[in-house]
Amino acid sequence: MAVDTAEAFVPIPASTRQATLTELVESTGTTFILALFVTLSGKPCAKLVPAQAVRQLEEDGVGFAGYAAGMMGQEPKDPDLVAMPDASSFTPIPFVQPGLALVHCDPHVEGKPWPYAPRIILRETLRKAAELGFEVKVGAEIEYFLVNKDDNGKLITADTADTKQQPCYDARDVTRMYDHLTEISSAMNALGWGNYANDHEDANGQFEQNFDYDNALITADRVITARYLLSVIAEKRGMQATFMPKPFTDRTGSGMHLHLSLWTEEGSAFPDSSDPKGLGLSATAYGFIAGILEHACALQGVIAPTVNSYKRTGATTTSSGATWSPRYATYGGNDRTHYLRVPDGNRVELRGGDGSANPYLAAAGAIAAGLDGVTRSLDPGTPGNGESPSDMLPMTLVHAMDCLDADPVLTGALDVAGPGVSSYFTNRKREEFFAWHNTVSDWEIDQYLTAF
Repeated sequence: MAVDTAEAFVPIPASTRQATLTELVESTGTTFILALFVTLSGKPCAKLVPAQAVRQLEEDGVGFAGYAAGMMGQEPKDPDLVAMPDASSFTPIPFVQPGLALVHCDPHVEGKPWPYAPRIILRETLRKAAELGFEVKVGAEIEYFLVNKDDNGKLITADTADTKQQPCYDARDVTRMYDHLTEISSAMNALGWGNYANDHEDANGQFEQNFDYDNALITADRVITARYLLSVIAEKRGMQATFMPKPFTDRTGSGMHLHLSLWTEEGSAFPDSSDPKGLGLSATAYGFIAGILEHACALQGVIAPTVNSYKRTGATTTSSGATWSPRYATYGGNDRTHYLRVPDGNRVELRGGDGSANPYLAAAGAIAAGLDGVTRSLDPGTPGNGESPSDMLPMTLVHAMDCLDADPVLTGALDVAGPGVSSYFTNRKREEFFAWHNTVSDWEIDQYLTAF
C-alpha cells in the first residue's frame, strides 16, 4: 500500500522559508538530517546528523575524507572536505523515515569552496550567466528502470508481467506499479515540486516521473533528491531503481533530457512570434542552440559520462523499434530524433544526456555551451537539416573525452571554480573506458546499477 505522504509530511511554513537551518529543523519536527553532497561522478554522499547537532552543522559543516568519497579531486593525505549546508535546499523527507530531512551542501576545503564540487561548479556558472543578464531555468526528465536479479545474477525486469513489445504508456503496466509510482508522486507534490505526470516509458520496466522546471540549481538539487527517493522507495518494495543508461542490450536506454531557457528581468528571452525560421524563437534562443550544437561532441563527455552511455547513443535499433537517443548534433521543431528539440518557443530540449549524468555538471556544461553561442551571436542554420558525418556525436567514452579535452569552452565550464578539474575528470574517465568490455558486461552492471 502506498504511504499517505501528505499526512506524513510536515510542510515548511511560508514565513520560515528564508529561516536558518536550525529554525527549519525545529519548525518541521526533524530529528535527523542527511547532510549531502555529490561527487563528480554523481554519487550521493552524506552523513546523518542528529537534530541536537544542527547548530554545529550550520556553523561548522560536517567533515569527510574526500578521497574516500570518490571523484572529488583529493588524495588520502589531503585535509577534510567540509560540507557546508545550504538552508534554502532543506527538504523534509519523513516518507523515507519519520523525522528525516535532507539538506544539500557545498563542499569546502580549508574554508574555501572546493572547485571539484559539482554544486560549486554550477553555482559559478550561474553567476557568470547572471553577469550577462540571464537567469537559467531548467526542467529535467528522469528515466529509470525498476529491476531485480534472478537466481543466476542476471538482471531482470522487476515486474515479470511487463513483457509487451511496445509497453510505452500501457495503462496495465502503470497500474501494476501503482503503489511505487503514487508514493513517489505524492512525495514530489508534498515537497512542492509539482509532479504532473508519471508514465511507463519505451522499454519494459522503464518509467519516468516529471516535475516542474525551476532555477537550474534548484532543479539539479531535485534530480539528486529524486534519484535518492526513487532508490530507497524501490528498495522498500524489493526492487532496485537504476538510472544506468543501457542496462539491457535490446531495449531503449534511459535518458536525462534537459529543458533549458534563459530569462531576464523582462521575462523569458526565448520566445519571438516573428521568428522567420518558424519555431517561435528569438535570436538569443538561436544563439543558445548554435552554441550547444557547436560544442555538442565535447558536451557529450559531460552529459553522457560513462562507458555504458555509448551503448545507448550507439544503438541503431531496439525491441520497440526506436532508440530515442540522437547520434548527430542536429536541431529541429517538435521532433524527438534531434539532439536539440524545440517543442515550443519557450525552451529547448537537450536530448543527448542520460541517466548517469551528474545534473550539476550537465547543466553547467549545457549553459556554458549555449551562452558561448549567445555571446558570439551564432546561427544554427535551418531547422531540421539532415544528418552529416561532421555532425556525428562521439561513438565511445574515450572519443568524448578527447573532444572535451580539445574544447576550451567546456573545459572552462568544469574549471570555472578553479583549475585542474577538467583534466582530472577526463583522465579518470579514460581509466574507466579502458576497464570495459564490448557488451553490457557484468563489470558494467556492477559499476553502474546503483551508482548514481
